[in-house]
Amino acid sequence: MDGLHEIEIWVNLFLQSLGLWLVTPMQALSMLGQEEFYLLLMPTLYWCFDSAMGVRVALMLLLSNAVSGAAKIAFHTPRPYWLGAGVQGLAAETSFGLPSSHASNGVAVWGMLATGVKSRAARGVLVALIVLIGLSRVYLGMHFVSDVLVGWLLGGALLWGYLKVEAPLLKWIQTLSLGHKILAALLSALALAGLILLSAAASARWEMPTTWARNALAAVPDNVIDPFNVDLAFTVAGTWFGMLAGVAWWHHQHGAFWNASGAPLQRVLRYAVGAVGVLALWYLLGKVFPREADVLSFSLRFLRYTLIGLWVSAAAPLLFQRLGLAPTPQHPAQDASAVI
Repeated sequence: MDGLHEIEIWVNLFLQSLGLWLVTPMQALSMLGQEEFYLLLMPTLYWCFDSAMGVRVALMLLLSNAVSGAAKIAFHTPRPYWLGAGVQGLAAETSFGLPSSHASNGVAVWGMLATGVKSRAARGVLVALIVLIGLSRVYLGMHFVSDVLVGWLLGGALLWGYLKVEAPLLKWIQTLSLGHKILAALLSALALAGLILLSAAASARWEMPTTWARNALAAVPDNVIDPFNVDLAFTVAGTWFGMLAGVAWWHHQHGAFWNASGAPLQRVLRYAVGAVGVLALWYLLGKVFPREADVLSFSLRFLRYTLIGLWVSAAAPLLFQRLGLAPTPQHPAQDASAVI
């Protein structure tokens, strides 16, 4: 254990000493940064409230996941409960610790939502949520304080960068044909995947201390850590490609982005129908497709998440129209300048 972790681990121990009554609320806060939660949040925004914001949140989440995933492998640092220093593993993770993706995703996603909120009180709630999600990860023994701080800085930098390049990048994209837009979506998706894969290749010769895996398994039985797993590369790339390709096709076909307005009942039914499709693609295909570390498994994972992105951005809205769950006639939706 290095000197910084020797100091930081006392923060984990102090928070856990406050009592196990905090486990449930901290796990609930942590869930707000999980893939499964965001898998429900993005479609809700896109289908039922604000399609422009739904796309922006999706892109920020995927970008944050790709960069933090690559950084985790590059830094290859342990999680507190891997060190066997008395910190309990009150959740379970298989990847390296620095930076905290919960923290970076929190700033990227909830920070992006805050840019679209006018109420100071609502912004305050979103900021508090970002802080509490980070705190929950320290309490649960999943991260050191430094992991969370770096995650917040990373998420903030990505959000700032996105907001800076969004307008000029959109102007350029609007000059492209549909085919070129889809090609750009594919190339950018492959770039995100390449970021993680290159990080893994660069760290291939580094050997993880055997004590980390042993301590992690002792703390959380039946959860074998696999920190060099690169599944995330294909998850992010597939979703990115499917989402952007679907948005480009929809705009080409209809001259506007998906219109998320409608009666309350329409929105509820849209979500119910659409969520069935997301869960079917995510869960059922996840059960059928192989999960080995080989070309076939990675290709099918990319395909699976591409289909999820396409379903959310184009196929489900098309079905909503056929079922009479979309407003008619469709009016131009959110300001196109808000989406890339």
